[in-house]
Amino acid sequence: MVIDALYDPRATTIQVIRYLIAVADHRHFGRAAAACAVSQPTLSAQIAQWERRLGRQVFERSGRGARLTQVGETVIVAARSVLAGIQALEQAAVRATPPFFGQLRVGIIPTAGPYLLPVAGPAIQRSWPALSWPVGEYTTLELLERLDRNLIDVAIVATIAGLQHQREAEPLFEEPFLAALPRAHRLAAAPQVNAVDFGAEELLLLEDGHCLRDQALELCRAERAHGSAGDFRATSLETLRQFVALGQGVTVLPALAAHATRFDERIVVRPFAGRGASRTMVLVWRHGDERATAYRLFAQVIGASVRAHLQAMAGAVDSPPVTPTAPIRPRRQSGRRARR
Repeated sequence: MVIDALYDPRATTIQVIRYLIAVADHRHFGRAAAACAVSQPTLSAQIAQWERRLGRQVFERSGRGARLTQVGETVIVAARSVLAGIQALEQAAVRATPPFFGQLRVGIIPTAGPYLLPVAGPAIQRSWPALSWPVGEYTTLELLERLDRNLIDVAIVATIAGLQHQREAEPLFEEPFLAALPRAHRLAAAPQVNAVDFGAEELLLLEDGHCLRDQALELCRAERAHGSAGDFRATSLETLRQFVALGQGVTVLPALAAHATRFDERIVVRPFAGRGASRTMVLVWRHGDERATAYRLFAQVIGASVRAHLQAMAGAVDSPPVTPTAPIRPRRQSGRRARR
């Protein structure tokens, strides 16, 4: 027998599924009815009607209670599976407190993800402890494509031309660009770096597809000004940072990423002279999305936490170079053994 549960008005209801499971659990119609807060005749009648419609007996009735038939054993396994699916459906609808009502799928560019999430993540969790917000990293164009295909709900990106085509955006924060140089580099002695002079150096950049590459070239006016602007192409800021530490060149780092260099004595970071050396980070979503109010609140929490962090670290990245100290030589031990 094939039953079209979508259109058949006699199709199995959630109530009948609950009744079946209750009788299987209690092995008694009366106790099952009490557990379901219905009268025993009501519960018994609906189960009997369901058995007649399918032409199968689920329970063997007796004066002492009810026991599952062989068919009933299979039916109850399926019934429990269906009930679990229904409960998952209900949980998905109320997993987070208003205004989100469910999972929030977040996309973020790789030049921001590893540095922004540790700062904003705790603030998001404090604001919405029950919110599930899985994160994926993609380039800007990939994120916008995934957003338009409804594969993610929001994207954290830097502003580019055409970003708001059939989309909405909320500003998050303004992130300065900083020059990252080997400590012994000639430009490291100055408190600030001229962008044009910086672009004339061995400039290390990300590969094509990363918006930060284009922003760095525009900042330094270095597009094909010299051959090295296109010779080195890394896939991550961490790779660029390591090559700078090895003295292989210089690079442009967003402020959050530059903060990760504070423990590396081989690198210094300097602000660029003048204005305009920054990028505007925004939260983007599809135009007409019913959770737009929630997304703006989400953006406010991210923006506030990151702005506070950037302000706190502002004085740590433009200090003058530290004079290297002489290496510490281990003392010679006396003839006596040191006490443990």
